[in-house]
Amino acid sequence: MTDPPAADAPGANIASTLGEAARSSPYKPAVVATAGRSPDGRLRYAHLTFAALEESSDRLAWGLKEIGLDRGIRTILLVGPSLEFFEILFALFKVGAVPVIVDPGMGLRRMLACYRSTRPQAMIGIPRAHAFRSLFRKPFRDVRIRVTVGRRWFWGGRTLRSLYRTGRGPFPPAPTAPDEPAAILFTTGSTGPVKGAVYTHGGFAAQLRAVGRELPFGPEEKDLSTFPLFALFYPALGVTAVLPPLDPRRPAKADPALLVEVMANQGVTNLFASPALLERLAEFCADRGLRLPFLRRVISAGAPVPPAVVAGVRPLLASSAEILTPYGATEAVPVAVIRDAEILTETRPLTERGYGICVGTPVPGIEVRILRIRDEPIPYWDDALELPAGEIGEIVVRGAHVSPCYFENPQADALHKVADGEGGFWHRMGDLGWIDRKGRLWFCGRKSHRVITSSGTLFTVPCEGIFNTHPLVRRSALVGVGPSGHQVPVLCVELRKTRRRVRREVVREDLLDLARRHEMTRSIRTVLFHRSFPVDIRHNAKIRREDLASWAAGRMKMKSARGRGRKAMSP
Repeated sequence: MTDPPAADAPGANIASTLGEAARSSPYKPAVVATAGRSPDGRLRYAHLTFAALEESSDRLAWGLKEIGLDRGIRTILLVGPSLEFFEILFALFKVGAVPVIVDPGMGLRRMLACYRSTRPQAMIGIPRAHAFRSLFRKPFRDVRIRVTVGRRWFWGGRTLRSLYRTGRGPFPPAPTAPDEPAAILFTTGSTGPVKGAVYTHGGFAAQLRAVGRELPFGPEEKDLSTFPLFALFYPALGVTAVLPPLDPRRPAKADPALLVEVMANQGVTNLFASPALLERLAEFCADRGLRLPFLRRVISAGAPVPPAVVAGVRPLLASSAEILTPYGATEAVPVAVIRDAEILTETRPLTERGYGICVGTPVPGIEVRILRIRDEPIPYWDDALELPAGEIGEIVVRGAHVSPCYFENPQADALHKVADGEGGFWHRMGDLGWIDRKGRLWFCGRKSHRVITSSGTLFTVPCEGIFNTHPLVRRSALVGVGPSGHQVPVLCVELRKTRRRVRREVVREDLLDLARRHEMTRSIRTVLFHRSFPVDIRHNAKIRREDLASWAAGRMKMKSARGRGRKAMSP
């Protein structure tokens, strides 16, 4: 496995990881992609070895440098998961440019806001992306270098094919400093405004080391990531990245049958999937009696992973395989990791009793603290803010692979970064949690989602863990209706699909009985049923509680109006 350069090493350009992998495993596949089907219906594949990827990204780097794409130039990268995507990405790192990577599933308005805020100077994209740029010109007004991946139409610029230069030998990577920006990765804005997290070359290297320590890959391992950005890690770690055929705007809607086919064909050993997609995959395999014996590990993240999902996947795997549910965010990943053995034998019963979801022990190189809950900025670290173990508060983290800032967004920096007095900073995750006596971190929901009533504060994930034990509840979401400080707690419920008739009033009484049996949930007296929860656009797993709260407020208002109407009509 490739050992990334030290985070504090001078000239630590992250592109050097590819060169090291090419020298140690030149003929090993670096990236594999589907390439249609043969006449007999079997999937075909194309691939690049590590040596070929290193050579082709060198050739492209010479061409990009020739047209003025150089160190520090912010470059939009709008290319789907493909062999070309990796060639372009490593070429950009080599010239020292700064890729601006936006999730295409976040929607038009958010995408335009991302580009407007970063003022990109170059753009590499598929024809549809350039057509998009031509229609919405203002956010792209500083773009002076345009490269089309595929057929160029009326917008000018160069085609990717025309930029590969041969006969010039290896491209010398730009001698970037450890604290120099390597990329800008945008959050989806599922729980607030979109923000561009700045990744540095040194931070990337530290992140790769953290991933490599937690995932000790063997020499012949292959990864399939259904979230394209996670696939970025693997060629840099010397691991083969297998790209699944899916819509990058809707990765959680990937076809389970197609995923199983690709994994079996390629002998995939490592799978990344969101909890929502993993649940679908487990149901698909269980219904057909399929197993996935080739997998050595399954990784699920992007939203809290219910223990029931972990339990559903476990029978599909070999006894030696493991399931990991890491915790982190765009700005800091990974923060902590827990494995299925600990979840199923130890923490699951506690989750079902309202302790929250255990996300494991912090990874080496990351410090985690719990602070008193505050919504306003915290300019400087103060030990008096810290809570003792066992108390729920705001999660803050510090470490070499934590993004140091947001791109030219001082307001977001003020809300999320805390100067530590030692020249460093703590990052406020925006999540709530607590640390147990074993040093494990427990996740209790987003800070913005806590329900503040006149008698106290309710935390979403601990409360929901109690209600999710009901056999007919697929998932639940606690929301607050009304002004903060006087909110009414409302439990929204999405039921499991079943062929038998479900009497909602009976389920409601069951849930209210559960609420009465636990101190933390006794104030919950309203249960509403929702056909299908609104979820985040990236993983289809994070519940959009703000939307649910508005829906619940409307439902309660309607019920109240009906009640007043009946009272007025009564004699």
